[in-house]
Amino acid sequence: MAETAKGRGARSNATGRYEPETVEAFDDGWTDQDAEAAPLRTTLTPEHARTIIARNTSPDIGFDRSINPYKGCEHGCIYCYARPSHAWMGLSPGLDFESRIFWKPEAARLLERELSKPRYVCKRIHIGGNTDPYQPVEREVKSTRSVLEVLQRFNHPFSIITKSVLITRDADILGDMGRRGMASAFVSITTLDRKLARAMEPRASTPAKRLEAISRLVDAGCPVGVGFAPVIPGLNDHEMEAVLEAAAKAGATKAMYVTLRLPLEIKDLFREWLADARPDRAARVMSLIRQTRGGKDYDPDWNQRMTGRGPVADLVAARFKAAIKRYKLDAPRNQQDESQFRVPADMKSQLDLFDLMEPLPRSSPTPKKSGIVSGPDTDFSIT
Repeated sequence: MAETAKGRGARSNATGRYEPETVEAFDDGWTDQDAEAAPLRTTLTPEHARTIIARNTSPDIGFDRSINPYKGCEHGCIYCYARPSHAWMGLSPGLDFESRIFWKPEAARLLERELSKPRYVCKRIHIGGNTDPYQPVEREVKSTRSVLEVLQRFNHPFSIITKSVLITRDADILGDMGRRGMASAFVSITTLDRKLARAMEPRASTPAKRLEAISRLVDAGCPVGVGFAPVIPGLNDHEMEAVLEAAAKAGATKAMYVTLRLPLEIKDLFREWLADARPDRAARVMSLIRQTRGGKDYDPDWNQRMTGRGPVADLVAARFKAAIKRYKLDAPRNQQDESQFRVPADMKSQLDLFDLMEPLPRSSPTPKKSGIVSGPDTDFSIT
């Protein structure tokens, strides 16, 4: 598996939890002369969804609606909390999650239809709450760009988060909407150590490029925050102050953090990665993680799911609070202007056509379940 996983985050591709049969790769030990496995290639599959806005009722999430232009994420972050969602599609949260990507070709059209409904109530939409809206395939299909263009036409407020410098391609929209109080961005930076970033987030932009993205968005007029997420005790937590300071110098005015979460398959994938990438720290890191989760690998309790609890978590929280004050990253959350929302005149004439349209067909494979799946193991709907 090592050869096929080159440049990927996960070290394996265990069968999804809903499948009746389990398939595992193994070395039978007969010979070392076997032909090398072909490199793992990314596949991009269109998904013909019925809706584009996902809803959630999670009490520890700061928004109730989001748009995720993609399922799966080629960035391959080993700690990604979205990995388990691939099991709903009969796929593995391991290598499948970062190599089998699904996108929504009708994203812009679906969004126009939903925003044009007479009963629609405008409220901030968060983009990228599950998987990154600026992963590499976005350069080709421009699904995220099409969503932003619709939001700009409707004067609809939104926030967006990414680990990619590709977000600067859309600085024209983000700058315009940001100056008018209808857009904000967060850039996630987990480390300034390029080698660690390469190991944890193999296909995301380098830390330096993410700092560049902050600077360029700020110059364009968009308010930007930095996300130090996840905090991994014993691995990257010592960099918190350095990351926040660098982001502040780049122009960020807000900050947030999330302590590492290991629900469902993520705990095994992360342990496997630690043993391979950081064997000298593996035992210590897992011990510290359990100390933030009441002695367990993961605790889904809403009250502390994002931050953890106990002395280790308390120390992280205290350091974060002091750092954002020191580097002036404690600006209040942007109150985005919802009053400017308008359905464009040319869209109103199309409402009757939308009503006559037949439902869009679902793509294959079809998710195992549908609807709201907010809860301790996943935050957003699979649509």
